[in-house]
Amino acid sequence: MHAIGELAPRGRRLEPDERREQILSCAVRLFGERPYAEVSTTDIANAAGVARGLINHYFGTKKGLFIEAVRVLVTIPEVAVEQLPEGDLATRVDASVTWFLDVVSRHSTSWLAAVDGGGVGRDPDIQRVLAEADEIAAESILVAVGLAGVRRHREQLRAMIRAYCGLAKATAREWLERGALDRAQVHTLLATTLITLVEQVFPTLGAPRRRR
Repeated sequence: MHAIGELAPRGRRLEPDERREQILSCAVRLFGERPYAEVSTTDIANAAGVARGLINHYFGTKKGLFIEAVRVLVTIPEVAVEQLPEGDLATRVDASVTWFLDVVSRHSTSWLAAVDGGGVGRDPDIQRVLAEADEIAAESILVAVGLAGVRRHREQLRAMIRAYCGLAKATAREWLERGALDRAQVHTLLATTLITLVEQVFPTLGAPRRRR
């Protein structure tokens, strides 16, 4: 879920990295507005104000560009974690949830399309990107809540965080797509749940299981 840059003014000569970002930004928008099959590389090139050949140069194919668009929408960048404020658990959780909700609301249609795989079914390449993003999110959340260095029961810890990520996506959908919840309710649900996991659930890992 990187921050997608604003489009540069037409007429200004762009550096290679800027051109790539321009193309990616337009692709994110168009793939959010229309299904994958209805968006052509010509559409994206025209929207970005570049020659279509540049899409092949930077991304290879339309699918390659689509995969990068999905990746940039669903992956938490390192800078987002680095910029979290110092403070207690509640402060850092509040900032983390605020960042997540800011990003998904800024690119709501594109983000919803990305987490659904963009309408291309269970494409293995897209599923791989989504799975990688979940792993990065799990690690980022562990850093945010001060548990990055915990090694005991690590896989169980990560599994619970991945489950929380699933809750975050489903809850954001209830807000952005269905309108069943408002932003304040989503924020409260996600922040309270994460704090409860850290303070009440994670400490029980390794405790003897009760027999049924």
